[in-house]
Amino acid sequence: MKLHLSAVLDAAADLHQPAFIRHLSPQEIDALRPAADGPLAGVPFAVKDNIDVAGVPTTAACPALTAPAARSSAAVRRLLDAGAAPIGKTNLDQFATGLVGTRSPYGACSSVFSADHVSGGSSSGSAVAVAAGVVPLALGTDTAGSGRVPAAFNGLVGVKPTRGLVPTRGVLPACPSLDCVTTLTRTVALARTAFAALAGPDADDPWSRAMPALPPPGVARTMRVIAVPDGPLDLDPPHAAAWQAAQAFAASVARLVPVDVSAFLEAARLLYGPFVAERLAAFGRLLEPDGPHLDAVVRRIVHGAATVTGADVFRGQQRLAELRAAALRVFVGADALMLPVTPGHPTLAEVAADPIGVNARLGTYTNMVNLLDLCAVAVPAGHRDDGLPFGVQLIAPAFADGPLLDLAARWLGEPVRPPAVRSLLAVAGAHLTGEPLNDQLVALGGRLHARARTAGGYRMYRVEGPVPRPGLVRAASGPATGLEVEIWDLPAAGVGELLATVAPPLALGAVDLDDGGVVPGFLTDPTGVDAGADITAYGGWRHYPGRYG
Repeated sequence: MKLHLSAVLDAAADLHQPAFIRHLSPQEIDALRPAADGPLAGVPFAVKDNIDVAGVPTTAACPALTAPAARSSAAVRRLLDAGAAPIGKTNLDQFATGLVGTRSPYGACSSVFSADHVSGGSSSGSAVAVAAGVVPLALGTDTAGSGRVPAAFNGLVGVKPTRGLVPTRGVLPACPSLDCVTTLTRTVALARTAFAALAGPDADDPWSRAMPALPPPGVARTMRVIAVPDGPLDLDPPHAAAWQAAQAFAASVARLVPVDVSAFLEAARLLYGPFVAERLAAFGRLLEPDGPHLDAVVRRIVHGAATVTGADVFRGQQRLAELRAAALRVFVGADALMLPVTPGHPTLAEVAADPIGVNARLGTYTNMVNLLDLCAVAVPAGHRDDGLPFGVQLIAPAFADGPLLDLAARWLGEPVRPPAVRSLLAVAGAHLTGEPLNDQLVALGGRLHARARTAGGYRMYRVEGPVPRPGLVRAASGPATGLEVEIWDLPAAGVGELLATVAPPLALGAVDLDDGGVVPGFLTDPTGVDAGADITAYGGWRHYPGRYG
């Protein structure tokens, strides 16, 4: 390992921009005792310098912070236990407050694709270290987009897990209730391995959460439906063209459905409204006294929170709760939401001319993810016409991290491990996610496998009963476009119990899907439906407004 790490340390020292604040010596690395084996054995990694490494100062890009950390953060310790070896602490926007990578007394980083364009931040040095090939893995943090933005600006995979899944003990806080430890890699495969090592509850972290034994309702094992904005977005022209190309590519990965994203965009604007007060509470004491060790823009932003009142914060929390309820409705009919990571890719000169305005605009599509308690993965999505990388983010509900990583792998053409399934069953009506009988599937041990559509040639009728149901009928007169269904997997005994509750004219039969697959599902005897109750035109039961009226 020493010979291997020696070459890595040489590469870090030769990097021609200030990605690192401090390089670790071979002796310091040995003292941290990386495991000799494990899933990440021999993998060198870099650590954003707001994350503790035992024996090394955690500066958060503030040179006045010189005390060595007494112990490594939970995240670093878990990577060490998995066999990985830290080789240095990386540069960042001071106190992790910024999305540009320029707010540091140690110097501004630039994208590895252009010396004139920002690297993105605040995890600037970590992104540059991976993109430049110094290390395959780096730790960052992501409160408002600080891992996803530099990932997009450097052509990387940036994983922002569900809040609390990766402990933040040992991270100098920016917003403790929102902070996440993130990874930057070049592949989803390595990100997945790192996530498996990093995730898990920590009794010493009050914000820590465990992955639930069962996924939340509505989270599918296989993500096949991606929501996209139903209107134009605020994008610079080169970004707009790349976004159109990314949507065209996304249609080859999953079915796209247009949705209203206004609730997401409004929530994003709250972060640097009333919620900036949390930054003042978390590290405001470190901004006094003023001096050359402090970034003037960071100090100005955080001190601005002094005018925020308690009433402002509670009003913000109320509005956020309303926006969260509206935003989560998007995931009733879609597995993930796709957005560009940023509206554009500014130059260093543009940031220098308007350091607050340019930075604020970069968070348009990232600020809300932690506020709304979502997980996200930033993935490369080709290049703009000027050669700069373009990135999109795939966003999903909390605790959908595993299926979301699988979707990201499919996006990048990486292998996806097929999920273990039991008995598959297609449902089209009251058993759909969020509908009145869905709890029956969950109680029987069912899990949403995928959102899907039937093949063409099916019609749907309203069938009366204690709970009205859709009657799905295979018919020569059915439209070429299929109807919406969900595929659930259940234990064999659960399928039997469910069948006992199904009354004629519904019966179990083979349902053809638009991807060529065939699964069992509930079909209806054509002689048992009312031709006047044909609701095929709605495209599925969920879209039929009179389904329970």
